[in-house]
Amino acid sequence: MNNITIRVAKQEDCARLLELINELALYEKAPEEVTVTLAEFIDAGFGAAPVWKAFVAEDEQQIIGFALYYTRYSTWKGCRLYLEDFLVTEQYRGKGVGKILFETVMREAQEKNYNGMTWQVLDWNEPAINFYNKYAAQIETGWLNASFSKEQISK
Repeated sequence: MNNITIRVAKQEDCARLLELINELALYEKAPEEVTVTLAEFIDAGFGAAPVWKAFVAEDEQQIIGFALYYTRYSTWKGCRLYLEDFLVTEQYRGKGVGKILFETVMREAQEKNYNGMTWQVLDWNEPAINFYNKYAAQIETGWLNASFSKEQISK
């Protein structure tokens, strides 16, 4: 753990981040759902109007994990940090990397004076649920996700 560093993601990290996003999608049993291109991903994070930020975890200059987030506005709660994706690559799990990365995101929410932090976890992902329970996270039930694809919006 002595060689692990956490830093803000840079544009040149995007190809590796997309690899890790695909790893996460495979773990979540939905690899076909990743349709964003590298160019779109770079533009969304580093273009004229960036919408996401991320922290990366490195071991000897190799990115081994990341936490990608953005600002979400809740009409009930105000500004909140939304943790979109959080992954530590398999060989580094259980070694404290996730703890350091997650707590970095929590500090970011605190430093920005957000009114909280929100994320999703799949109901079958027991390792993640157990991890979040260590922080006494409130894991809600009763809400269903809804979405439209780009094609559906165009109709």
